[in-house]
Amino acid sequence: MPLVDDFDRAVTGVRVSLTDRCNFDCVYCHNEGLGDTRGPMAPRDNEMTADDVVRFLEVVDEFDVEEVKFTGGEPMLREDLEEIVRRVPDSMVVSMTTNGTFLPGRAEGLVNAGLSRVNVSQDALDPEAFREVTQSGAYDQVMTGVRAAVETGLTPVKLNMVVFEHTKGYVEEMVEYVARENGVRLQLIEYMPELTGRPEWSVDIGRVHDWLAERAKRVERRKMHGRRRYWIGGESAEGGMVEIVDPVENPDFCASCGRVRVTHDGKLKGCLNRNDDLRSMGEMTRAEIRTAFREVVANRVPYYGEYMIRDGDGGWEINDDYLSVSSESRDDGERTAFTDGGNGD
Repeated sequence: MPLVDDFDRAVTGVRVSLTDRCNFDCVYCHNEGLGDTRGPMAPRDNEMTADDVVRFLEVVDEFDVEEVKFTGGEPMLREDLEEIVRRVPDSMVVSMTTNGTFLPGRAEGLVNAGLSRVNVSQDALDPEAFREVTQSGAYDQVMTGVRAAVETGLTPVKLNMVVFEHTKGYVEEMVEYVARENGVRLQLIEYMPELTGRPEWSVDIGRVHDWLAERAKRVERRKMHGRRRYWIGGESAEGGMVEIVDPVENPDFCASCGRVRVTHDGKLKGCLNRNDDLRSMGEMTRAEIRTAFREVVANRVPYYGEYMIRDGDGGWEINDDYLSVSSESRDDGERTAFTDGGNGD
């Protein structure tokens, strides 16, 4: 049975960071919520080994975790990535988030190893805008990587575009691209200023919703995070779909979250936005992993609206009143009201 937290959210997926190294330097990067901790490009001693990663996955497989997504940094900087993917328990669906630069030449091998899906960071279809956001001149390489992913069957390939001041002018072009391009979808990701410290870069994601709703042939609402999907082009299983990931001001987003994250150095965290709940898996023995996994799930909290609240200046601050109430003393009515919000449609 999956582990269930105090808000009746079953943990069925894990996101595992394989490294904090990256060959890009994106201006919005928060490194899985840890902040900009990136170090030199050479492998470092604190990265989990392939055996560490596989041992963790074998343990959480005991708790019926169904999916693992490998992230970074840039996970394809790991030369042993294919080995790790190959050794994932057969019961788990394996996906990956990448900047795409190493997909040419490696996509086929990753598919053969067992990779099912891929998200590729793609913030603009304009090379100069892409360079400005990513601090990289690898635009052509990324586009080649997207094509390689499609050709090897990693479809639908999801393009991740962070919507903020630098990219808002390129949303329409990106939507038109996925509407006509077979095998790709688009995820528009709301910029989260509390993770990067630049609130002036925020844009009104509600206006993006309204713009898409006017153009969509069909709109869906997913249970996961209460996300809305807009079908702009065709309605095949492989393309024509734009999904918005909008955690800020969205109480449904956290209400149905079933993910736990793992940092590159072997610590569990229950929420992207929190670093006060990190649980080390010690020497990565199976017993230590089980203990840490149980602890971090038990310590999960709803984030926006309860754990974090608006301050007087429109920013976010920790809700001291919430922290003063132990999970044991919260009444069942409060939990039920929160959990019901995650049913989406």
